Amino acid sequence: MIKVINPATEEVIKSFEESSDQSIEDSVVHAYKAQKKWRLVPFSQRSTIVEAFRSQLKEQLNDCASLLSLETGKPIRNASGELKATLMRVKWFLDHAERCMQTQVVRKEKDFEEHISYEPLGVVSHISAWNYPYFIGTNIIIPALLTGNAVLYKPSEYSLLTGLKIKELFDKVGLDDHLLQMIIGGASVGSKLVEQKVDGLFFTGSYQTGKKIAGQVSQNLTKFGMELGGKDPVYVDEDCDLPSAAASISSGAFYNTGQSCCSIERIYVHEKVYDQFLEQFKSSVEAYKLGDPKSEATDLGPLTREAQSRILDDHVEDALAKGAKYLVQGGRLDGKGYFYAPSVLIDVDHHMKMMKEESFGPIVGIQKVKDEEEAISLMLDTDYGLTSSVYTRSQATAEKVLRQMNSGSVYWNCSDRVSPYLPWSGRKHSGIGSTLSEIGMKTFLNPKAWHKFRP
Repeated sequence: MIKVINPATEEVIKSFEESSDQSIEDSVVHAYKAQKKWRLVPFSQRSTIVEAFRSQLKEQLNDCASLLSLETGKPIRNASGELKATLMRVKWFLDHAERCMQTQVVRKEKDFEEHISYEPLGVVSHISAWNYPYFIGTNIIIPALLTGNAVLYKPSEYSLLTGLKIKELFDKVGLDDHLLQMIIGGASVGSKLVEQKVDGLFFTGSYQTGKKIAGQVSQNLTKFGMELGGKDPVYVDEDCDLPSAAASISSGAFYNTGQSCCSIERIYVHEKVYDQFLEQFKSSVEAYKLGDPKSEATDLGPLTREAQSRILDDHVEDALAKGAKYLVQGGRLDGKGYFYAPSVLIDVDHHMKMMKEESFGPIVGIQKVKDEEEAISLMLDTDYGLTSSVYTRSQATAEKVLRQMNSGSVYWNCSDRVSPYLPWSGRKHSGIGSTLSEIGMKTFLNPKAWHKFRP
């Protein structure tokens, strides 16, 4: 039995039976039957279904945002923002999917032609995450359906109501029930889904779980994509606009209560502006309002998962024991709800867990550096490779730093940003493969090479 809990009150919202092993196996069979027909449906008809889903999402935006806020603790303003950005992403997929599927003639002579066609993978499984369930869910579901695939969708048990809402909206606009099937449950159900012989598997979550899944799916040589964790760094150069940088970086660290794989978790500041930056950063963080997610005035809600508070406590306690000091002291609040106030630590170094291991919450460390060379060395000292940022007025400095980052995305004077026009990918422990952009669209397609000689 899966219990959906309101993290702001700790009350059980609703309970659900988990999908049985037999129901999962049956879902695979039904998906293959439905997909054989779906792949032959003209793109114009597939896009009509997706456009109708988008219209329903737009029409029910407020209700969807309230439901998302209720089960994850995401402040209502942020929940609405996620829905609005999702509408933009779905529109991008609708506008670009057909072009990504077009046949490419790469060589043509009088009696000879070579071209590449693109075909759907078939049936794909999607084990999704709770921190941005509309983003992460639609990043897979929408391009998969548009390109002719069927999807077995297991939303996180921490955002199950949102997952069911996505399914409900597709059912409402007439999508064949077997083209998008819900798999409900926790880790054991996810493991059973991974065992199924499908054509693609896409997972968003931790590196540790992703590594286990990769080992499982490799047994069937299944194509897979992994969007995993991060330990994302930022360098603050001596010439940057400090007030602007401090506000932007604090948002990058604490937006969504720090529960983003691309949240800033390590800050490196040039020694010449270190003290001034600390003053600006402290003021920015202390201005955040932590409280009721239903309030439009709330900036930070509770943690979605109570268990994460223990990891955060461990990272902070480890740093303090090794010589770090508080710039802003936060931590778990008393009373109902999984509320955790932002903590900012200084005098940190890379002997401390909070500068090496993913925290995934509202804590961050700030380290002083003498120049960009030291910053580059420290920024690269990680097993992760999702995003890296630099704040500077100098394009030369920005490019010098960012070209050396082994990251899927890099930011100049911004952070914690995702665009459907650009691929979203991680390196090293941050994942494998890409979603979004035309590169991500082709993830759901198999190329076929054609060699044609005319008689």
